[in-house]
Amino acid sequence: MKVRVLYFATLRQRLGIREEALELDEVATVADLKAVVVRSHPHVEDSLRTAIVSVNREFAFPEERLHEADEVALFPPVSGGEGDFPTHLRLTDEALDFNALLSSIILPTTGAACVFTGMVRARTEGGPLSETEHLDYEAYPGMAEEKMRQVAEEMRRRWPQVEGLAIVQRVGRLEAGTPTVIVGCSAAHRDSGIFEAARYGIDRLKEIVPIWKKEVGPGGEVWVEGEYRPLPGDRDSSPRA
Repeated sequence: MKVRVLYFATLRQRLGIREEALELDEVATVADLKAVVVRSHPHVEDSLRTAIVSVNREFAFPEERLHEADEVALFPPVSGGEGDFPTHLRLTDEALDFNALLSSIILPTTGAACVFTGMVRARTEGGPLSETEHLDYEAYPGMAEEKMRQVAEEMRRRWPQVEGLAIVQRVGRLEAGTPTVIVGCSAAHRDSGIFEAARYGIDRLKEIVPIWKKEVGPGGEVWVEGEYRPLPGDRDSSPRA
């Protein structure tokens, strides 16, 4: 089947084209399309790892099926915030690329960056399972992305000197030792609140973003609950006191 692919912003600039028609297998997903683009344009592989995809003007996830004559757009994460500083927020089932994410929040004025990441523990003291083979992460995508944006807005209100900001959460099956989430902040100086903002970001993500995990190990499996606890003010994006 044939689909129309549109490129925007830095992707368009690096490719030197605005659009192209691509031939795909009859059964193909968004992830398959990105793989085809990488084979044709290997020099943009790093940009495609963080690229957002829409199909027929609706945001699309890697597993979404494509159809004949679909219009597919590829573009970098949407930027926003005070001073038009970059803000990158997304769920993904792809491996987290620390270098690509860090480069996406670094500006000419950046002098410091703080990046927090969570990991899948292989061994847990006092948890429901003492050994973990893998975690299964599940999210409510539309609501999760809205709440991630709320967290980002709260971070910017509390630490207005933060420049670039990123919150990226992996979903799906993650093996022990795999990074699960990244919260990154950049600013002109290390004393601009980036450490505090990154800590706040991961804490708030666990409080109000609807993401759940199931621990799977030799002793069985168990859903981990108890961290998602929205407050009354969270409906109108009010930061916690």
